[in-house]
Amino acid sequence: MRLIQHPILCNYYVTYRCNAKCGFCDIWERPSPYVTIEQVETNLISLKKLGIKVIDFTGGEPLLHRDIDHFFAFAKKLGFITTLTTNGLLYPKHAEGLKGKVDMLHFSLDTAHKEKHDTMRGVACYDHVMESIQIAKSLGERPDILMTVFEDNIGEIEKLYTDVCLPNDLILILNPSFEYNEVETGSELSNQSLETLTRWGKKKNIYLNQAFIQLRRDGGNQTEKPVCKAASTTLVISPENELLLPCYHLGTKGFAIDGDLEKVYHSTEAQKLIKLEGRLPECQGCTINCYMQPSFAVEMNKYFWLALPSTFKYNWIKGTWRQLV
Repeated sequence: MRLIQHPILCNYYVTYRCNAKCGFCDIWERPSPYVTIEQVETNLISLKKLGIKVIDFTGGEPLLHRDIDHFFAFAKKLGFITTLTTNGLLYPKHAEGLKGKVDMLHFSLDTAHKEKHDTMRGVACYDHVMESIQIAKSLGERPDILMTVFEDNIGEIEKLYTDVCLPNDLILILNPSFEYNEVETGSELSNQSLETLTRWGKKKNIYLNQAFIQLRRDGGNQTEKPVCKAASTTLVISPENELLLPCYHLGTKGFAIDGDLEKVYHSTEAQKLIKLEGRLPECQGCTINCYMQPSFAVEMNKYFWLALPSTFKYNWIKGTWRQLV
């Protein structure tokens, strides 16, 4: 049973450019412009009218955009819940400007071992994350640590939790790795690793959407009966100011927005693609967390009930649950 009919999340790519070179991501390899202030303001007003609750300014590395502070300020003015994930390299520069404007501030950190993390990210950023944590806390912010979990770093959870998160009272977000396009992310998470993640997800100050685990056990999205509601729950806007459908990772078409996002979204051609969400050949077996998380929130099924406790737990701690009701 569908509970919410309108989209609830916008993944807004302010640029694809990045100052890191993570081996499990190909976004940084793409040429990219930067979005403009006029585009962002116009689109945010339309997103509000379309029912969007959460704006995730993303990239690439979103802090590469010189106007990122303004984007967050405008989004908060319109009443959006805002999220930001950064590798930490530029956070110290933007920290003052972002103060009080980011509801969910995530610092990417995949291990408590400096050399290993920097190798995974392709650039020396571990020390910058450590510095960013202290700066954020000094400003009264409540950052989280976002750990992308692979087979070769799942054993790092304990040290990251005990050495970094608990002493700083940070939430550790466990983000199971996923494959897309031709990006190599290593072997799939084993059943043993899925069990390990499940156990960790029950601990204090750890967020793990248990529906992610069940979806992997079920073989991912199934095109004959899709759980993915990517296009109807999530709007994706590119740095070229296009609406991407049905999602960023498997998107088949970009629609030029030209100052009227609502018109584009409701157009016959866009709606045809939206109805194909989760049913395209590329959607078979998909486990992309970015789109499954909102998918689990809008339709009452077993994934909805599995996702509910952890989602409520996280939003209760962050104080954002009232805005999601």
